[in-house]
Amino acid sequence: MVTVARGRGRNGTAARIERSAGGVVVRLLAGDWHALVIRDPYGKWSLPKGHIEGGESLRETAAREVEEETGIRPEVVGPKIDTVDWTFECEGETIHKFCTFFLMRSRTGDPVPQRAEGITACEWLPVRDAAERIPYRDTSEVVRRALTRIEEEGW
Repeated sequence: MVTVARGRGRNGTAARIERSAGGVVVRLLAGDWHALVIRDPYGKWSLPKGHIEGGESLRETAAREVEEETGIRPEVVGPKIDTVDWTFECEGETIHKFCTFFLMRSRTGDPVPQRAEGITACEWLPVRDAAERIPYRDTSEVVRRALTRIEEEGW
């Protein structure tokens, strides 16, 4: 979904709003919770996420994007963890992006990066290590919140 924001970009034009969704996919490995991280097109570690297509819900988008970017199909798409937002310039246009992340679980499957989309690697890391590896502060915090949720709810 794309709408025009009330805010203005550096060039004085209205910012375009973009919405996307993704997942913190977790699995229990050797007694520790691990999260699936990807190396994005900018060479940084992050979480799988992407744009809404057609009439998808945020939850549907998140599950589809996880599978497209990593080859892992979540068995469970759980609760919403958080929505993060950021603003950036692209080809002279200001974009204000909102991304909603869901807690997901997958017990099986080996991740395969979607190279056509610029995903160069996928790894399962202990959740705390995954949070530390992600340089995007808000996204890293989403991973920490996921771990808190897992511990509190006994996933």
